[in-house]
Amino acid sequence: MTIKAPRGTVDLLPENTSKWQYVEETIRQICRRFNYKEIRTPLFEHTELFQRGVGDTTDIVQKEMYTFDDRGGRSLTLRPEGTAPVVRAYVQNKLYGEPIQPSKLYYFGQMFRYERPQQGRMRQLHQFGIEVLGSADPAVDAEVIDLAMSCYEELGLTSLKLVINSLGDQESRSDYRQALIHHFKPHVDDLCNDCQIRLEDNPMRILDCKKDKDHPAMQTAPSILDYLNEASRTYFENVKACLDVMGIAYEVDPNLVRGLDYYNHTAFEIMSEADGFGAITTLAGGGRYNGLVEDLGGPETPSIGFAMGLERLMMALEAENKTIQLDEQLECLVIAVGETADQAAMKLVHELRRAGIQTDKDYLGRKMKAQFKTANRVNAMYVVILGEDELQNESATVKNMTTGEQVDVSLAEITDYLKKCVGGKHHEN
Repeated sequence: MTIKAPRGTVDLLPENTSKWQYVEETIRQICRRFNYKEIRTPLFEHTELFQRGVGDTTDIVQKEMYTFDDRGGRSLTLRPEGTAPVVRAYVQNKLYGEPIQPSKLYYFGQMFRYERPQQGRMRQLHQFGIEVLGSADPAVDAEVIDLAMSCYEELGLTSLKLVINSLGDQESRSDYRQALIHHFKPHVDDLCNDCQIRLEDNPMRILDCKKDKDHPAMQTAPSILDYLNEASRTYFENVKACLDVMGIAYEVDPNLVRGLDYYNHTAFEIMSEADGFGAITTLAGGGRYNGLVEDLGGPETPSIGFAMGLERLMMALEAENKTIQLDEQLECLVIAVGETADQAAMKLVHELRRAGIQTDKDYLGRKMKAQFKTANRVNAMYVVILGEDELQNESATVKNMTTGEQVDVSLAEITDYLKKCVGGKHHEN
């Protein structure tokens, strides 16, 4: 019986991973320009981290986590999201004591959620995210949004919509919570089972329900913006002012909430408006979470971040017909003719690679004509031919595959010669 990949997972083959690498490197360069540093956390954490950090009332914790007991009886969970692990690492390693503040971090990671697989939403998914810990400045909120928008725009996406909202501070949220309970209570029997539970535990999440989104009570629900106190309203106005200064267009959506319990103040989503992208249009989402560090044992630390799904990013590029231009040329292919030449070819390949030149050779014992066909398939820039005659002369024939020009070069000088030929493409160790 043939064993296949588990449901909800896919293999990224070389023809695709090169595109992923390009996207990831583009994002890394953007992070470098914004002065963000990479952090890497474990694939699994103690289950309690997500119960406390994400929230017991969320679908992630209640329905989607891959949780297991290890041999010591400890409950562990494959990470379903990146923020709680980053905050745990921030607290455990006392990054709040570092002289440079705030801590501006980014991560690439695989996340795991047990949900119904669909296009752009897998059980093993890839995320890029950033977290800024240690600043309550509204300008940081705008910077985080700017970074997210920069990633999409520099990769060529144009059909984008930024939606923002304010969830207010604890006082504002508490008042709004009571207003939602009062509003939805008369309709509780009409709501889905999940929303009936949410009504008391986390009524804001009713607004994010996909099943009840067309219920009339959703259309008449009170707006969080009407319950913001003066401090929360001023904060939100300052965030919008920063976005205006940078020329970043946005829409305010009072019903935008985040599905995790730890958010307050700024919340935002970036959506694709490309034709054919699909019913689920969200590309990235994030917001401010000023209490999470304290909940995980750290000092009071205002924070903000976002996460974007890389699968959905790749889908958006495809929907907008954006082609990733990759440099797929092989710098050098060494062709050996004869057993003695094959040994010399191994030595030469070794030396060229150590000199920073991308090099390969034939390992199937094919004749020269077949090896030249391979050179064309891999789009080789140069071919080095080693045969008995060349070895006797301690030289090799170098062919420029673009111009067809051939020159004989001594083996003692061939590395330096090829380094000059490939120019800035090589790097020295």
